[in-house]
Amino acid sequence: MNSELLTTGLAQGLILSCVAYAIMIPFRLLNLQDITAEGAYPLGGAICAKVLLLGCGPGVAMLCAMAGGGVMGMFTSLVHLKLNMQTLLAGIILSTMAYSVNLRIMGCPNLALFTVPSFFTGQTVAVMIVRLLLIVLCIVVPLALYLKTEHGLRFRAVGLNLDFARRQSIRPSLYVMLGMGVAGSLSGLAGSLMVQMQNYMDIGIGVGIVIHGLAALMLGEALVRGEGLVPKLSAPLVGALVYQQIQGLAFAAGLASSDSKFFTGLLVLGVIALQRRRR
Repeated sequence: MNSELLTTGLAQGLILSCVAYAIMIPFRLLNLQDITAEGAYPLGGAICAKVLLLGCGPGVAMLCAMAGGGVMGMFTSLVHLKLNMQTLLAGIILSTMAYSVNLRIMGCPNLALFTVPSFFTGQTVAVMIVRLLLIVLCIVVPLALYLKTEHGLRFRAVGLNLDFARRQSIRPSLYVMLGMGVAGSLSGLAGSLMVQMQNYMDIGIGVGIVIHGLAALMLGEALVRGEGLVPKLSAPLVGALVYQQIQGLAFAAGLASSDSKFFTGLLVLGVIALQRRRR
């Protein structure tokens, strides 16, 4: 595998880690099965692309993308809480609705961004990777600091034992909305970064992103073993980087791009089988 493929995979892995963190929050911290990322990821990309084409800067576009993804995550939590619907079903419904919203925002199925300045315009690959790494650190460090606070302990208690949290006068709905909103904003951020990296937005950009993020998360948990906060927060980043390099090796060995979804599903099944065997 040549150096260009390696560095591209590293950059894509850092973006994928944002999705892995977005999946980790509901799956691991809140104990909720959610696929809102399937809709929030392309929603963030669509908003970012449209804002850039309107003449706004990359920073504004990324903030708008995060806001859009966060709103979608909060809507998923509201449907779950107010209608007593499972978060998995709520995420499926809202992700389906987001497809039409994205088409309305974009006005067409594809948008080219080659003529507008983006977050990566004029940057070398090394600088691009450093910028992405700083973004990931801006996600991990505040999250780690928050989870160590009193409010963070309450947040974790909601996911660990809901009945215990209620007996301690903790409002689970507040923390569920907070967690789902943050997860949605991270998915929107990842979508905006990917759109700017590839310089175009396609309506089908988010298809299968949940399985990619879940594969990265589970692979990271298999590699970074431990029950503490540090291993838990390190797993999405490590897993995303390793997963992307494994996928790059598979492509370099001759795997067709049309087989990537099958390869990802096979990798997830392999990691699950390995974890079950260890137990």
